[in-house]
Amino acid sequence: MSVLSALVAALGSADVEVVDLTAPLSPSTPVLQLPPPFANTIPLSLETVSAFDDAGPAWRWNNIHTGEHTGTHLDAPAHWITGRDGETVDVIPPSKLVAPVVVIDVRAQVAANPDFLLEPEHVTAWEAHHGRVPDGAWLLLQTGWSARQDDAAAFLNADQNGPHTPGPSAEAARWLASERTIAGFGVETVGIDAGAAGGFEPPFPAHHYLLEAGSYGLTQLRNLERLPATGAVLVVSPLPIVGGTGSPSRVFALVEK
Repeated sequence: MSVLSALVAALGSADVEVVDLTAPLSPSTPVLQLPPPFANTIPLSLETVSAFDDAGPAWRWNNIHTGEHTGTHLDAPAHWITGRDGETVDVIPPSKLVAPVVVIDVRAQVAANPDFLLEPEHVTAWEAHHGRVPDGAWLLLQTGWSARQDDAAAFLNADQNGPHTPGPSAEAARWLASERTIAGFGVETVGIDAGAAGGFEPPFPAHHYLLEAGSYGLTQLRNLERLPATGAVLVVSPLPIVGGTGSPSRVFALVEK
């Protein structure tokens, strides 16, 4: 039996499960909010073209209005100034969009402190148990934050001092970009940086270092509790928007039972 035939058989027998890691995209999907004077992207809205009416008696369809970086989405290197000459979403090699995935579980730390920052020592402690993060793998940070997705205020978790959400420290972002060769970094929160990262040096270090290094970002993931720490395969499906800096994406994991 060929490798692909074996995979099809495993999917049919449910020995390999397809886990959807994508948050539903709707007008109520939380969207990153930047403070003035910065501009913000728009949430999703659908404009009816026809709906079984005189404009189209046998069909219904819509125009989609939304930003590239809305809902579960991919950040391409060209999204950030440090990667501005890098890949746009349409030229990302498909081989990087289907790759091994590792999951670092920090739910306990985040439950105690929503401003929790991932540090290099958290990754090396994980590696002591599971082995080195493989080259070309996606690294996902499991925080439990997706439980807040149906409540935009709780999900963004902002007060007069700004948003309070977990993410990597500046040192962790730099370390991942320079000491490991990951395809990308994924989170359950609205962006790949911590809520307080606008005040870090450099500001928004996950974007700064990882996109500069040619890695990608994935945001607003869910169902990470259904993935093992190692051994699954991630499938990321962004739209190949020509010149696009990112795209809403359907994200799956193949998990062997």
